[in-house]
Parts: sequence; C-alpha cells; structure tokens
Amino acid sequence: MNFSEQFLKECIEAAQKLDTAVIEKMADVMASTRENGGRIFFCGSGGGAGHASHAVCDFRKLANIECYTPYDNVSELTARVNDDGWDSTIVNWLKVSRFNSKDCIFVFSVGGGNYEKNISANLAQAVKFAKDNGASVVGVVGKDGGYTKQMGDAVCVVPTINPVHITPIVEGYQAIVWHLLVSHPKLQVNQTKWESTK
Repeated sequence: MNFSEQFLKECIEAAQKLDTAVIEKMADVMASTRENGGRIFFCGSGGGAGHASHAVCDFRKLANIECYTPYDNVSELTARVNDDGWDSTIVNWLKVSRFNSKDCIFVFSVGGGNYEKNISANLAQAVKFAKDNGASVVGVVGKDGGYTKQMGDAVCVVPTINPVHITPIVEGYQAIVWHLLVSHPKLQVNQTKWESTK
C-alpha cells in the first residue's frame, strides 16, 4: 500500500467511527442558539483559526446565524498579545463583544486545550468563560478532546487512527463536520450558489 492509499484508508476509518449522535446534538445546540437570538463565536489557533474564518462566512451566509471569530482582526490580536499575553486573547475579545448566556462558542482544536499542561490555554480559557456565563460550547477536536470535550455541551472527537497523522486528519475532519452542519436541514436556510443554478 502506498502512502496515499494508507492515508485515505485512515481517513475512511475515522469517518466510520465518528459519533453522528454528537454531531446531531451539535446541530440542535446551534439551531437553538439562533432561535434564541444568540451568536456563535468560532475559535481556533493555527489551522483552527483558518476554519473559524471560513465557518463564519458560511454560517452567516447559508444559515443566517450571527457569527464572529476573534482572530480575524490581526491588529487587535497582535495588540492584545503584545499588551496582555496570548492566553487571554479570546476571553478579552469576548468581553468587549458582550458575550452572554444566549451565545455559543464553537472550538476547532486538535487537543481541545489543557489547563494543567498549559496547552492551548487561550481556548481552554474561552471554554471556561463560556460555561461561567451559562453559554453553550460545541466543537470538533482530536485525541481525548481535552478541556473542550470535558466542559462542552456537544463536542465531536475525531478518532485517532494513526498517532502520526492526528493533526492532518483532525483538521481535515473539522472542515467536513462543520460543512455537514452548515448543510444540515436544521441549520441551512439559504441555498448554495452552484446547487441553485441547476
């Protein structure tokens, strides 16, 4: 088996082991957030930050959900990192946005954050802030899901098939899961362009 075949085999196995009941619950939480006038804040670092930007676009356009991502403004991000440090960047951004109990945080993270090991502390603090304010937390994570899985309301953990490929497969499935969600009949209200031109 060549590398491409092996990698795709791992992707197929990961797909077969995804917990679809959790994904359905994520759809319910997100639909409820919209119905209650809440907003969804997509959070991630690295590849997760890229997913967050893309997801904000699609959920606003296709699902009519008010969405934002804290890291899209590089000027504000770097000012906050420079003045206050990395760990509080999301929480302090959420405070200015008047984050409240109607809102939801959607986390994209491979590890899910870990307070004890100081891993992705920016995300762990955001999750804690959300729960302290009575808000919902959903996400797509890997490994054991870390703090996001521990504290979240509906968190999809992408199964580890090959420890060497955790990051690329988790980040790949983050895109698949949120595209599934934005296409879900409980969430999508506007047709996509290419389907509408048939």
